[in-house]
Amino acid sequence: MTKPTCLVKPVSLTKITGRYLVHQESLPKLPVPPLNQTCERYLSILEPIVDPEALKHTNRLVEEFQLPGGVGERLQKSLERRASRLPNWLSDWWLNTAYLDYRLPVVVHSSPGVVLPRLEFTDSQDQIRFTAKLIAGVLDFKSMVDNETLPVEYLHGKPLCMNQYYQILSSCRIPGIKKDSVVNHALSTDPPTHIIVVHKYQDGRALTENELYIQLEKIWNTFPQPNEEPIGILTSNHRDRWGKAYTNLLKDKTNMISVQEIQRSIFTVCLDAPMPQVSNEMYHTQAAVQMLHGGGSQWNSGNRWFDKTLQFIIGEDGTCGVIYEHAPAEGPPIVALIDHVVEYTKKSEMIYTPTVLHPMPRKLHFNITPEILKDIEEAKENMNTLANDLDVRVVVFCYFGKNVPKSYKMSPDAFIQMALQLAYYRLYKLYCATYESASLRMFRLGRTDTIRSASTDSAHFVQAMDDPAMQNPEKVRLLERAVRAHRAYTDMAIQGQAIDRHLLGLKLQAIEDSLAIPKIFMDTSYVKANHYKLSTSQVPAKTDCVMCFGPVVPDGYGVCYNPMETHINFAVSAFNSCADTNATRLASALQEALLDMRSLLDQTLKSKL
Repeated sequence: MTKPTCLVKPVSLTKITGRYLVHQESLPKLPVPPLNQTCERYLSILEPIVDPEALKHTNRLVEEFQLPGGVGERLQKSLERRASRLPNWLSDWWLNTAYLDYRLPVVVHSSPGVVLPRLEFTDSQDQIRFTAKLIAGVLDFKSMVDNETLPVEYLHGKPLCMNQYYQILSSCRIPGIKKDSVVNHALSTDPPTHIIVVHKYQDGRALTENELYIQLEKIWNTFPQPNEEPIGILTSNHRDRWGKAYTNLLKDKTNMISVQEIQRSIFTVCLDAPMPQVSNEMYHTQAAVQMLHGGGSQWNSGNRWFDKTLQFIIGEDGTCGVIYEHAPAEGPPIVALIDHVVEYTKKSEMIYTPTVLHPMPRKLHFNITPEILKDIEEAKENMNTLANDLDVRVVVFCYFGKNVPKSYKMSPDAFIQMALQLAYYRLYKLYCATYESASLRMFRLGRTDTIRSASTDSAHFVQAMDDPAMQNPEKVRLLERAVRAHRAYTDMAIQGQAIDRHLLGLKLQAIEDSLAIPKIFMDTSYVKANHYKLSTSQVPAKTDCVMCFGPVVPDGYGVCYNPMETHINFAVSAFNSCADTNATRLASALQEALLDMRSLLDQTLKSKL
């Protein structure tokens, strides 16, 4: 790992000091939904996924929970008081519950990857040249952050919270024994001015693109041999084990200095060795594997620092993408940065001009004791087990894109979600709790809530779709109704009126108030409702890319998609250790469902024209 010289552009005269703060303070606070509304909607989302007897029992618990003067009302009032005194009643709880308290490895279980379009490199110079442009593009984006000139984003005419954009550069997750933390060094009195380049296990004015190229070339040519041990693979381990290894690692002063340089860096660039050659059909799938975990210790998993918020990966074979640590941000800000960088790299070729002679990039050194070596070997073994267990399939669905649902006046996202419900039902003959991420960025420090894609309306459509006794017009009617219901739930969620974060808040409030956990949270229905066998996300981008992530439960799937105008990029994941799941099988069923739904609409609605 080597550290180049100063990269940060000076603050511009166009800096709009205080613009970020003024914008943030003008945003509304996240509301606390009415208790009876959440209880009623909670029961409705259980209908397709819970059997009738269990639902009767849950109904009784929910009635008891919301009795006047009861525990539900008491917790609701406590939560409303919390909301009145904090900028966002949920954000700290969510950061801790979803990320920092989570002890499974961030690799696969938490950190998403992004597969970018494949590049054509004729030699290592091409790889270095593109990397220099990419670094310059990220730093160009950073200058907008530093100067507070990032364009404010809007949804339905309302401004969105921009906080996550200010968290993704110069930040890093720090391991702990029982809980992690996140540090954003951009907020320090001495913000970082360097990046880390990981190659084979890397004061003053900013470097030009040409100078970046020269520094990268020095790294490539001067440090051709890998370190004896891939120290970065420690970051892939179970968080408690990594926390213990981290404490041990930092006992050595040299190690502590090197680790701090990595943590303080603006971002990380990973110059990867080529992965095994595969067919063109399987290229995107292998690229997803490389982004998510690097392929195992024998390939590129040691060429990472998985705690770093942003890692750009550029392989010798032209594979390119990103892996990011999820705690500071959701996918949309990451993709917005990527869109900016990709456009930047398309600018005219570098102009080679005489440059100032810069010092050599500084190699980061580690002293590997027998105890640290043992930790590395354990991390390698666990990483390889996890890599072998992950089952991924990326598909470029080329038959149509968001143009077709739009032509029938349907939400493309809702249309795809109904196709997912149909595909899953065809494989398993049942419905499952389905998570789709909804942005809460209309509110200050907003993160996400859950869109519940499995509904009574989706179940009615799915049942009808393959029923030979059902006429096509009725199937279309049920599809349209399911799409509208999904769209309505989505709108409700982004307005802060969904049920999942509210229920979580009530549960966490009980813990904070030292009360017994209410019975509705100990109920099997609640457990089933939160066992997401389908964990999904739409992450649209201007770039022809796709985000990918692992399943959130051992017997489930992770599904991410980017609907382009005339095609759709899908990434489906599962675990090989579960005999009931298969990523390729679900990907095939999803494609078939999309084609069948289009055929249904074409045959039924076009015939009326």
